[in-house]
Amino acid sequence: MTLSTAASRLASRVSSALRPSSPRRRVLPVVLAAGLVLAGGAGAAGYAVLDRTVTLEVDGQAQDVRILGSEVSDVLAAAGVEVDERDLVSPAIGETVADGDQVVVRYARQLTVADPAGDERTYWTTELTVDDALAAIGLRHADAWLSTSRSASIGRSGLSLTMSVPKNLTVIADGETRAVTSAAPTVGDLLEELGLTVGELDRLNPAPEDVLVEGRKVTIERVVVEDVVESVELEHGSRTVESDDVYEGETEVVEEGSPGEERVTYRVVLVDGDEETREEVAREVVTEPVDRVVAEGTKQRPAPEPVRAAASSSSSRSSGSSSGSSSGGSSGSSGSSGSSGGSAPAPVGSDVDSLNWAALAQCESGGSPTIVSGNGLYHGLYQFSVATWQSVGGSGLPSQASASEQTARAKALYERAGVGQWPHCGPRLYS
Repeated sequence: MTLSTAASRLASRVSSALRPSSPRRRVLPVVLAAGLVLAGGAGAAGYAVLDRTVTLEVDGQAQDVRILGSEVSDVLAAAGVEVDERDLVSPAIGETVADGDQVVVRYARQLTVADPAGDERTYWTTELTVDDALAAIGLRHADAWLSTSRSASIGRSGLSLTMSVPKNLTVIADGETRAVTSAAPTVGDLLEELGLTVGELDRLNPAPEDVLVEGRKVTIERVVVEDVVESVELEHGSRTVESDDVYEGETEVVEEGSPGEERVTYRVVLVDGDEETREEVAREVVTEPVDRVVAEGTKQRPAPEPVRAAASSSSSRSSGSSSGSSSGGSSGSSGSSGSSGGSAPAPVGSDVDSLNWAALAQCESGGSPTIVSGNGLYHGLYQFSVATWQSVGGSGLPSQASASEQTARAKALYERAGVGQWPHCGPRLYS
């Protein structure tokens, strides 16, 4: 092959390689053709000058691209990479690259940022991670809450996330009021952050899904439901029965009666320890009440004594009085030793001694010589008033005298005034 032929072929090959480039570069074959003095090896060296390798990095992925051109656009074309005006290309598309240079491409992608209430804004970014993208668009809050990791990658299809910035809040729970600063987006997130649990019966306000805003107050009321058992007294009733052991017109308590007991179960709702409601759920009688029983007399009263018996008693009293100076002294001595030393009781007739004084005492005082009535006016076996006691020769208090002195003075009183001194129990003397 002649030198002329070799030079012609080299010029043709160079012209073919540069055909997609600018017209300026097409003058090169003419220049080379004019230098036909070049040897065949010189043509190969000229081709190597236009063949260069550039590193192309697309979204962090690098590759080597071999090109015959000299601009960034040639690199992109050779790698089949298409870009638009939002994408980042460095160096710019129209700039020249040399062998061994690096071209970086970052595709633009959408980042949608919403607040917890659902309001959102969309941004375009060429950053590859959430943290870098937020910093680039001026939303990088170090203490903000994000619905995704800050290191998460943003793909070509974009990314949506929720961001909640710190807020000043008040939390009232378990008897404590706390001022807190938190970026939690909802009430539930805040409680989780603070380690607060809400029981099945507890009351939370606002609801867990409610969005937190600046100054919001969150309240937890602790609710406890428990059963409380209380004893309730049941009042007894009263009934009357007829009795032939009691005189007509009189009554006698046969059974005092006693109250019963009932257990009542209440369901009590406590809110933060204070009772809110109480509802009866069960009632059980433990002890039945016992009625008070009063006997109403049906027994016929005895006929009154004849008048002559009273006259005889009067005669006996006169006789006893006239002949009883020494015995009266004896009685007085006995009475003095028995109680408070009063004068001897008035003499009584033998018919008085035959009366049922024990029955009278049992009715009046229950047979107790020291008993005193509840109002303090009546004393002893026969419930003497102090004035009546003194009228039959007694001194001091009747309840302080011996039983025998009280009986003697009761007989004296009967001799003087008859059974009417004991209007209720007097008829017992005749039983």
